[in-house]
Amino acid sequence: MRHLARFDRYLLSQLMVLFGFFGLVLVMVYWINKAVVLFDQLIADGQSAAVFLEFSALSLPAVVKLALPLASFAAAIYVTNRMTSESELIVVQATGYSAFRLARPVVYFGVIVFVLLSILTHYLVPKSSAQLNDRRAELSQNVTARLLTEGQFIEPADGITFYIRDITPAGELRDIFLSDTRDPKKSVIYTAAKAFLVRTQEDAQLVMINGLAQTLQDANQQLFTTTFEDFAYNIGEFLEVAPKSGRRADEAGTIELLMASPLLQLQTDQTRGQLIARAHDRFGQSLLGLVGALLGFSALMVGGFSRFGVWRQIVGAIFLIIVIKAVETYGLNLVRANPALWIATYLPTFLGLGIAWFLLFVATRPYLFKRRSKLEAPI
Repeated sequence: MRHLARFDRYLLSQLMVLFGFFGLVLVMVYWINKAVVLFDQLIADGQSAAVFLEFSALSLPAVVKLALPLASFAAAIYVTNRMTSESELIVVQATGYSAFRLARPVVYFGVIVFVLLSILTHYLVPKSSAQLNDRRAELSQNVTARLLTEGQFIEPADGITFYIRDITPAGELRDIFLSDTRDPKKSVIYTAAKAFLVRTQEDAQLVMINGLAQTLQDANQQLFTTTFEDFAYNIGEFLEVAPKSGRRADEAGTIELLMASPLLQLQTDQTRGQLIARAHDRFGQSLLGLVGALLGFSALMVGGFSRFGVWRQIVGAIFLIIVIKAVETYGLNLVRANPALWIATYLPTFLGLGIAWFLLFVATRPYLFKRRSKLEAPI
């Protein structure tokens, strides 16, 4: 039994190394795609690079959660293919070990991935989502970062163009240009020597001093000019300065979702059934790492050794993972339509484990699906 344990450790170590490699690659691919969107949103709003890095770090747990199941599947495919092509698994099978016995370290590997996904799904992702939503609410309140950019023409909303030549350390805005073309019947241009930003709890006012308002009537192309000593312009209406909305369900812990207290239902504006279904969906997501590892291994165990390689088994494994993802989407749609059917969140797990068991069963008894020749037929 000692050499069996040694083989388990060897195969498990190979899986973990490749899992780390594929996980890193997939996380980088997902993260770069998400970072590009974040960069466009934050930098366009005048935020600093530090804010971009903070938001990227807070979005990372959700990205890792998406990448780990695929990384476990890819690691199982790669390791099994390499050990088959180098005849390592063939030698072990020749000594009498079945496909089910060879799958034991793969199960260990899947359990490790399951634990990692559970930590992400039940703790890190809700915590990071809550903090990310809080920071987004803070930035939406930060009018200065979105509007006060000196020396540049900016468009904080459709039909609004704003320019500030200079901002003093005391917060005084100098040489203001504000164009408002939201009204199709008229266009208004405000210019002022200086201005101040006055913020309240629910709104923001731009108080312009010693300025000129030019109104162009589009119907008859008449221009009206008005000078003013001071004029308050409401900028909160197009910057949508608003307090943070209610709590989101993805910010709550799994235990909270399972309890589904009346307070949580009120905060998230979801029913008890919807909250409980979300909790079960988290458990189902955590199990996908185990399913991916077993599917990748079992699919390549079917068919035995061939000098042409196992490319057909690899294609079949990819097809199976696509089927599992389709079943996952179908189960989620069922639960969204009727939260009482929360068991449907486990459909991809049940189906994936069932397919893996069947493939290992076929790999253990390959003669069941082979035609007997006439010479082999019983007399």
